[in-house]
Amino acid sequence: MKHLKHLLSYFWKYRFRLGIGIIFIIISNYFGVLAPQVTGFIIDYVQRSLQLPGYKPKSEPANYDILVQKFIGKLEAMQLSVSDIVAISGITILVLALLRGLFMFLMRQTIIVMSRHIEYDQKNEVYEHYQKLDAGFYKSTSTGDLMSRISEDVSKVRMFTGPAIMYLINLIALISLTIFFMYRRSPDLTFYVLTPLPVLAITIYLVNNIIHKKSEALQATLASLTTNAQQSYSGIRVIKSFVQEKAMLYYFKENSEKYRKDAVTLARIESLYFPSMSFFIGLSTLLTIMIGGIQYINQDNNIGLDVIVEFVIYINMLTFPVSAIGWTASMIQRAAASQKRLNEFLHTKPKIFNEENTTPFVLEGDVHFDNVNFTYPNTGLHALKNFTLHIKAGEKVAIVGRTGSGKSTMAQLLLRMYEPDNGRIFFDGRESRTILLDALRSQISYVPQDGFLFSDSIASNISFGLNTHDQAEIEKAAKTAAIHNEIVSFPKGYETLVGERGVTLSGGQKQRISIARAIIKKTPVLLLDDTLSAVDTRTENKILTQVKEYMRNRTAIVITHKIAGITSFDKIVVLEDGKIVEMGTHEQLFDKKGLYYEMYQRQQLQESKSKK
Repeated sequence: MKHLKHLLSYFWKYRFRLGIGIIFIIISNYFGVLAPQVTGFIIDYVQRSLQLPGYKPKSEPANYDILVQKFIGKLEAMQLSVSDIVAISGITILVLALLRGLFMFLMRQTIIVMSRHIEYDQKNEVYEHYQKLDAGFYKSTSTGDLMSRISEDVSKVRMFTGPAIMYLINLIALISLTIFFMYRRSPDLTFYVLTPLPVLAITIYLVNNIIHKKSEALQATLASLTTNAQQSYSGIRVIKSFVQEKAMLYYFKENSEKYRKDAVTLARIESLYFPSMSFFIGLSTLLTIMIGGIQYINQDNNIGLDVIVEFVIYINMLTFPVSAIGWTASMIQRAAASQKRLNEFLHTKPKIFNEENTTPFVLEGDVHFDNVNFTYPNTGLHALKNFTLHIKAGEKVAIVGRTGSGKSTMAQLLLRMYEPDNGRIFFDGRESRTILLDALRSQISYVPQDGFLFSDSIASNISFGLNTHDQAEIEKAAKTAAIHNEIVSFPKGYETLVGERGVTLSGGQKQRISIARAIIKKTPVLLLDDTLSAVDTRTENKILTQVKEYMRNRTAIVITHKIAGITSFDKIVVLEDGKIVEMGTHEQLFDKKGLYYEMYQRQQLQESKSKK
């Protein structure tokens, strides 16, 4: 239950709705407990007025609620016939039922609507926190688990903030009012009738502990099942190409079977509640009739048929609330298990954050890596080793090297997706940690290796980093990235939907749209991470020629495996095993006959072979 403390802030935010809802619950139950008293009065009045056999006058008047007493006083003062009084009392019971129903409707409109508002706020809170978490978190957490927590777990918590809270308060209000009026009528009979309830409470406590553990296991299994499904949908092309549909179905069935078994086990445990409720409620009713009947026969404790009837009605009124104890407890336990899972992420602190001394800063484009070291926490791979590099504002720098040499790591550190283990990164002489994250990243146009596209139109993907949708600017950026002609050839042009992750486009088209998305931002720093790997040499040269014009007064850092298009760059940096092994212009590195020379010659040879 301690995990649900996180929800207190939401209850405080919607305290007005919650308070009004509680008042409606109390009023609804108040009108509900008046009906048995009116019924008891009718039975006693008919017996007394008609002098039915076995009726014994009461030694003291019935201790009814003040409203019922006023109603009885006015009714008897009217000197009506017995049938008229019975009819008016019947109408009164109907009116009480209607009033109770009205306030039950109002309590649902306040409590349940409040839970929907909380669900909305909580999903926004979880989503907002997800976006604050660093890249390392996403590398160690599956997308399916993230989706399960923001959907399934938040829904389970919603059942607590709405129905569970409503039924719990309703239960407390009805039991309190019922026991209060039962005790006023007959303390002894009340004691006997309520004897089974402590046993019921112990049963609920024991079963709830089991439900809590089973609920946690069930939610974890559901997350695994969701992850399995999400990965299958995302990798459907790979699955089909390797003809692994049956294998993936078998794996999904295994997870689904585990979830089914856990769900069935939990359902069996929960099924103990309702028979238990029925048994104890039935036992209380039998005790009422038996003990009340004995006292009535023996003329003990001023007990009459009216009291027995009132108590039977009270007990039956308690049937649903008491039977709902199990359901409510189950919802609370499930919500606690789900909130615990949510708290695990909500309490996860991002490793990349704005420190106290961070402020906005306008970049000019000077970048300096000062003795930077970085090791990936999950793999232990030492990606950069004593890395020092100074890029002047406006310089065009190419980063080349073999796979795994640390090129992409450099880009991730530049964007502060990760923090260096030691060493510092400066922008225009100012350390990156002292610059607001949003200000830093908004001034760097970044194109990642995978060229991720959203399931939206091409125009929306290109203008993703802008607050406005300027078609002229979108087309200008697309022309610079050499993708405009292909876009306008599509039936819907720039409004063409690209599908999830851009599956409807080729690899080269996705990369060029990603480049256009970076170009349109017009930032002082352009960072391209191997973004031309899926295009041919001719298209690559065309793109680089057009992008060079765009990069004229900007700092450009191009990470690539291909050397042919970067020969005119101001500086070429060659990485090997996380270190800079060569640096200079194309001519300088070519004359050294080192690693760069070998890479250049090998690529030239491969290109000449491919032309043949």
